[in-house]
Amino acid sequence: MNVTRRALCVATGFIAAWCGASFAQQPTPSPPAAPAQTTAPTAQQPETPPAAQQPGAAQTFRSNVDVVSLNVTVTNGTGRYVTDLEEAEFLVFENGVKQDLSFFTRRQAPISLSMLLDSSSSMESKLSTLQAAASSFVDRLKATDTAQIIEFNSTQNVRQAFTSDHAALQRAIQMLHAGGSTSLHNAIYVALKELKKVQTAPSDENPRRQALVVFSDGQDTASLIPYEEVLDLAKRSETAIYTIGLRDAQAQVRGFSDSEFVLRQLALETGGRSFFPNSLDDLATVYGQIADELSSQYALAYSPKNARHDGSYRRIVVQVSRPNLTSRTKQGYYAPTSR
Repeated sequence: MNVTRRALCVATGFIAAWCGASFAQQPTPSPPAAPAQTTAPTAQQPETPPAAQQPGAAQTFRSNVDVVSLNVTVTNGTGRYVTDLEEAEFLVFENGVKQDLSFFTRRQAPISLSMLLDSSSSMESKLSTLQAAASSFVDRLKATDTAQIIEFNSTQNVRQAFTSDHAALQRAIQMLHAGGSTSLHNAIYVALKELKKVQTAPSDENPRRQALVVFSDGQDTASLIPYEEVLDLAKRSETAIYTIGLRDAQAQVRGFSDSEFVLRQLALETGGRSFFPNSLDDLATVYGQIADELSSQYALAYSPKNARHDGSYRRIVVQVSRPNLTSRTKQGYYAPTSR
């Protein structure tokens, strides 16, 4: 399914019209100071095995416009995932006002996951390593999870639609061919729209979690959709974005800095995580860390005390009372505009 330039122009016009009022209210954040260089850390394992389902985990949770759902990751001082917290140990604030949880579980809901793989011409010598790492990541998905494979270079191609068939996903990964330029923004936009189409199966007790895993080895050079629109769409979605930006020692530092900012910001706003390995050999470790995190999260929900349907952007902070732990989730959401 190739996305043509005309289709993208039409889609861009729709998003601009739909989100115009929000842009006027919510200015685009300025890039922060250049972050320190990071390398892919050692693969993490949960500090404790996932706890058995606790009281309240059997609740049925149906999200709607008046319920805010959160997927929360908690780590200790060494970066290990902590999976044995109780509901009373979580504190949730919206615009500084403490909220009351209406749902909490450590049980992992199935995932709908989109994998974006950069196959631009610069990836020609690296493609086999990327394919091996991505295939290993597919092996970590559970039987109840679904995933899709999107290849992007000058255009975007959904190589495999959402399926739980690991063999089909891995065949799609092997179909990648290097060539063309990098349309990173377009690809993320397409993936977010594809994820929005995924519907909860009637037999599911709870909605599926949504995640987007993006790999790219350079800056955007071919997108028609501006970053500001992609960021706004990401903030309006229920998707955690995990980004992997491969650093090239021979590339100009300034040339990659814009791309690094984009990848960091998308992950930060949506509760995901960004990785910047210096070596292609670290890719398997990075994909392993993402798989570990997706299997170590808590699901929380609350009904906002601010019941106004004013379309405003509301900031969320999640804290845990147990000492020396760090929590991470999406940074906010847009309130509905009508009932």
